[in-house]
Amino acid sequence: MPLVGIASAVVFVPWGGVWAWLAPLPDTVQEQVDDAAGHGLDGIIVYVDAPGQPPALYAAGYRDRDAQTPADANALFKIASISKLYLAAATAKLAAEQRLDLDATLAHLLPQFADRIKHADRITLRMLVQHRSGIPNFTDLDGFAWITRQSNPQDNLALALDRPADFAPDTRRSYSNTNYLLLGMILDDTLGYPHQDYIHHELLAPAGLNQTYPSLAAVDPKDVASGYHHGIDEDLKPLVYTTPGGSMIATAQDVGRFLRALCDGSLLGEEATAVYNGLYDQEHTGWLPGYYSIARYHPDRDTVVVQFVSNTGDEAELVANVTYGRILRILDAD
Repeated sequence: MPLVGIASAVVFVPWGGVWAWLAPLPDTVQEQVDDAAGHGLDGIIVYVDAPGQPPALYAAGYRDRDAQTPADANALFKIASISKLYLAAATAKLAAEQRLDLDATLAHLLPQFADRIKHADRITLRMLVQHRSGIPNFTDLDGFAWITRQSNPQDNLALALDRPADFAPDTRRSYSNTNYLLLGMILDDTLGYPHQDYIHHELLAPAGLNQTYPSLAAVDPKDVASGYHHGIDEDLKPLVYTTPGGSMIATAQDVGRFLRALCDGSLLGEEATAVYNGLYDQEHTGWLPGYYSIARYHPDRDTVVVQFVSNTGDEAELVANVTYGRILRILDAD
């Protein structure tokens, strides 16, 4: 290999990920969390609910890097697209109550967009929830900027209107935040009030999930963990995102308890759980600048693992994903 090739290989190897993959596996989850915080993650929080032992929380690094405040396992966090699990659950509950028809078309549910969204007369509510609509993802379109305050979801929707479809409805799955923006509007119209209130009163409050909120605007910012993106010096916590399916704030414990209740049927009841299981996933990741989260139920282990990290960009997501996998290996070894 030419010297320039060797030099390039050395320079561009993702060393953080290499460390995370090759380092000896520690004996405990806390040791793994501590190691991850020492290799490029400013803050990390992990919640584990495994059979045969009480749920446990772990944290390392900083809650606020600038103030050098130690990580707090009970800190609130921007859970980003994990929010979609909550909207999907609300949709399943309303469908089970026959207040929503999963096969109703977008043109019927939101007639004001019938001529502005391609195939609106063929796209069903089910396709929106399952990302099978073909509607362009507004976060991929010109005019969208992550590092700006997203104060009006209609501004994001406007980016996706009057555009060609990415594909014909129900021919494939392709993730689109626009689907859940529209889903939020449909829920609001069906209920006659904000869907966030329905999620609180019908899903969160009965389950005792009192550390989950609709957006940053609903909490005291001092209770929220800071977040940092590679190449940007300032804390990105003040950025407010209000678009349905990406705006919620919660603790790792509340997300883990929600996911456990969703999967075991106690959140929705038997009928709505059956609807949900045929509709959407039992896991999700979330990404906003400075905030990367993973929430998964592992049926083979009957285990819920939630992980929050306070960094994005560069190697942060790689280190976070490898760390998550190593935590599963530690749990398997117990």
